[in-house]
Amino acid sequence: MADTWDNVTIPEFNSLLQMDPYLKQYEKDFRRRYGLFEKRLFLLEEAEGGFDQFTRSYRTFGVNRMADNRLVLREWAPAAEALFLTGDFNGWDNFSHPYEKKEFGKWELCLPPKHDKSPAIEHNTKLKVVVHTKKGERLYRISPWAKYAIQAEKQVIYDWVHWDPPQPYMHIHPRPKKPQSLRIYESHVGIASPDPKVASYTNFTINVLPRIKDLGYNCIQLMAVMEHAYYASFGYQVTSFFAASSRYGTPEELKQLIDTAHSLDIVVLLDVVHSHASQNTEDGLNSFDGSDSCFFHSPPRGEHALWGSRLFNYSSWEVLRFLLSNLRWWMEEYRFDGFRFDGVTSMMYHHHGIGSMFSGDYSEYFGLQVDEDSLVYLMTANHVLHTLYPDCITIAEDVSGMPAVCRSVAEGGLGFDYRLAMAIPDKWIQSLVGDKSLAFWLMDKEMYTNMSSLIPMTPVIDRGIQLHKMIRLLTHALGGEGYLNFMGNEFGHPEWLDFPRKGNNESYHYARRQYNLLDTDHLRYRQLYDFDRDMNRTEDKYGWLAAPPAFVSAKHEGDKVIVFERGNVLFLLNFHPTRSQTNYRVAVASPGKYTIKLDSDEVQYGGHGRLDHNTEFFTEPQPFNERDNSMLVYIPCRTALILGNDDTESCY
Repeated sequence: MADTWDNVTIPEFNSLLQMDPYLKQYEKDFRRRYGLFEKRLFLLEEAEGGFDQFTRSYRTFGVNRMADNRLVLREWAPAAEALFLTGDFNGWDNFSHPYEKKEFGKWELCLPPKHDKSPAIEHNTKLKVVVHTKKGERLYRISPWAKYAIQAEKQVIYDWVHWDPPQPYMHIHPRPKKPQSLRIYESHVGIASPDPKVASYTNFTINVLPRIKDLGYNCIQLMAVMEHAYYASFGYQVTSFFAASSRYGTPEELKQLIDTAHSLDIVVLLDVVHSHASQNTEDGLNSFDGSDSCFFHSPPRGEHALWGSRLFNYSSWEVLRFLLSNLRWWMEEYRFDGFRFDGVTSMMYHHHGIGSMFSGDYSEYFGLQVDEDSLVYLMTANHVLHTLYPDCITIAEDVSGMPAVCRSVAEGGLGFDYRLAMAIPDKWIQSLVGDKSLAFWLMDKEMYTNMSSLIPMTPVIDRGIQLHKMIRLLTHALGGEGYLNFMGNEFGHPEWLDFPRKGNNESYHYARRQYNLLDTDHLRYRQLYDFDRDMNRTEDKYGWLAAPPAFVSAKHEGDKVIVFERGNVLFLLNFHPTRSQTNYRVAVASPGKYTIKLDSDEVQYGGHGRLDHNTEFFTEPQPFNERDNSMLVYIPCRTALILGNDDTESCY
């Protein structure tokens, strides 16, 4: 078999090796992965006529209305003995509407229209699939392809609701172009309000989108949209993969949210969970056909020991159909612009990252511990998405550092555009759900009493306000090729995030975002917000996120100073608590006159206003810190500055 992979040609593999020659010793692994990917594409072409129709299987599975109002229903339940449809439409008769068994474990049912030519199943009525198992059990299930599910009051189990509105929402606005610099506002619709309740899609559209636009973010990453029965799972225990969560409103209201974002030139990404699924049976995928496998591997491989959830069988043809069609559904029906793939580390390794420190040794990323079925699925998903939607953005949530995650499939990579750099927020604080916010770590209980600008800043508030701005700018400029902010952090949201659950008496007190703090002008939250807005607008002008990596000319432990250049601007950060740096020499590549473009010490940002913005800094041809030019500057303590060279153009 080894000879087979030796004959595989990875079209642009040399480009990958030029970037990282150390990967040469793992060439066989890359060839095998690419060979399996090519085989997958070939089989799709042979059996399904290509991936375009195959990945639109939501048009043939679940419930679909034909032009003549006939309804065609199709399910995949290979272990089932018989399938029936029941619901409001037939008075909940469990036997009157049997599915017909087809090949490959598929089942089909056709319902002619009623006498008045309307569909047999009305919009917004409840349904169930009745599964008869070979053991003689009768199970009630939600279709894996269900487009809408609701939880009735005082009911634990979600109900499948047929969603086919007579006047569906029609998108008006075209998708925005893919941003050169990605500035992401990570959002959860349910907590996007100061009120202690589950907020709505409409609230987000009306009240939050304008703030995001004003702040200068050009991308929204929506969490917890795929339906999940347990709210406190943060959306990561998905029960219905094709259903937009009903707790925030209707599918049409989510479409309106996305369309409105597009009108503001903001792209919208879905936090997609294909790494695992809820173990719920009555309203989830688990045991849909009565078996312990179906969409998943049988235990123990099909169970995640820490998450208590089920793991997909990525080598299964019908699982591939389901997951790839799921991506197409969100792109086509809702017009999302891409995805952040959750739990990629868990997918890529048989050990799921449990107990693995990932030292960076390349042997950790190759060999038997790697789940190549998952890798081939991710390569296929990225190939499909980027072929059909060239501007589609995909982000991998990977903490392992797997090489080539963000290189193209043609190079032998997984094909992602970005990887979430989880280690950076963890460098500042262990950023976990339930943990204190960055601002609360810095200022804690003083935020309850001392955030008014009508009183002098206490030492704790002063330190916290200045460091909060500096941490954000340093991360923004030096952290990578994109910037992600979780909603509320832009204005120093206090306290922490905690969803209603038994342990807190089902309280919504910490499951909300207090945007009302911004509406009180004398509170310092507005100052932190204004800095975030102007930081993003400055990036929009100079484009450092899209520029090559920064050149760091100084990181002086004693002075607490960091100096670096990126995107034709110079960043100066003085973290010293008391010592301002006067006549401080800094290195620059380009000679000329420099002026202040952003100053965290401005009074409007909660600073002390110690810099004259009319000041001009002139370079001298004096080499310093590996640069040909240098100049003398003044950097107040706990201040971040951006200086721009007025003699050169921005990189845009």
